Amino acid sequence: MSTETLLALIVFATVGTGTPGPNNLMVMASGANFGLRRTLPHILGIALGFAAMIMLVGLGLGRLFEAWPWLSPTLLAVSAVYLLYLAWKIATAAPPEPGHPGGRPFSFLQAAAFQWVNPKAWAMALTTTAVYLPGGEFVLASAIFASAAIPLTALWTVAGEGIGRFLGTPFRLRLFNGVMAALLLISTLPAML
Repeated sequence: MSTETLLALIVFATVGTGTPGPNNLMVMASGANFGLRRTLPHILGIALGFAAMIMLVGLGLGRLFEAWPWLSPTLLAVSAVYLLYLAWKIATAAPPEPGHPGGRPFSFLQAAAFQWVNPKAWAMALTTTAVYLPGGEFVLASAIFASAAIPLTALWTVAGEGIGRFLGTPFRLRLFNGVMAALLLISTLPAML
């Protein structure tokens, strides 16, 4: 991989993982509701789950979309239904009671599995393998994305944690969760259309 391509990939990974999308909005909501420490498995699941996705797409999984044209609209439909479910869960999350943390953040495996129904993750993985990896440097690309995702999703989580400190009433927390659920849906519209 040339130096120019490597730098372009690093910028793409940073922008792709740092901009609003389902992963970042979900960890922000998790940060507000559960804090950074309880959201760490979610952060690691995103980073390593997406790194695995790049590896598998690069090794040929992406060609399935060419072989089976019906797969793309099916994946979009499954993604839409799951994202609607997640938005509903975020919007209707009960505020934790004092002394009782209530609810659970995504686990490592849930976050890693979520990458496979995340339209933004699919778009980024397919773009990465097609544009930046003609030579097949999938391990390097996976490491770059994981290295970018961990601090950037942690930053979104910390932002959510900070916002959570100002959400001292159940009404404010419900309002915040409703806004986050709406933003989650809005963030996926470009990939769904």
